[in-house]
Amino acid sequence: MTATNSASRIPSLQDGTVDIVVQTMTMNCERWQKVNFSTEYFTAGQRILVRRGSPVRSIADLGGQKVCSAIGSTSIRNVAAAPAKPLPVGVPDWTDCLVMLQQNQVAAVSTDDSILAGLAAQDPNTVVVGPRFSDEPYGIGINRDATDLVRFVNGVLAQLRADGTWTRLYTRWLAALGPAPQPPTARYRD
Repeated sequence: MTATNSASRIPSLQDGTVDIVVQTMTMNCERWQKVNFSTEYFTAGQRILVRRGSPVRSIADLGGQKVCSAIGSTSIRNVAAAPAKPLPVGVPDWTDCLVMLQQNQVAAVSTDDSILAGLAAQDPNTVVVGPRFSDEPYGIGINRDATDLVRFVNGVLAQLRADGTWTRLYTRWLAALGPAPQPPTARYRD
């Protein structure tokens, strides 16, 4: 096992440092050009984490204020593109954002709700607010040349969906986001 951050995931797959990346990785057109992905295993959505008692209720309330996201993530791009014009602050890792929020260096942290739920669990003085303002389909990143590995990973994901493991894992780790939805339907590319 090798630890990576958002900015190093794709280079690590491309140069063979790692075989797969299972790390809340959004599948998008730009990334599909660089690496392969499994079928979608979870659909997240970007939201906001603030200190309890903050008047902020959504991304629209953060105009001109500092909002932390990880460098190399889709989240920092979404913050920069928000119509309210928040000021994106990029850091290497999500826990760095939590520390910045705790130290009042930023008004909010913005990323996928699944990540925010974990940060909020670490600090009960924070709360996830607002509606989702993006859809983030997660896939397991795999080197472009490893088509057999893609098929294998997709087989494992199909089993997890079919035997109820997906729902059990959601209930254990993401219950703060609400009741378990149906797992995303597998869509195969080849």
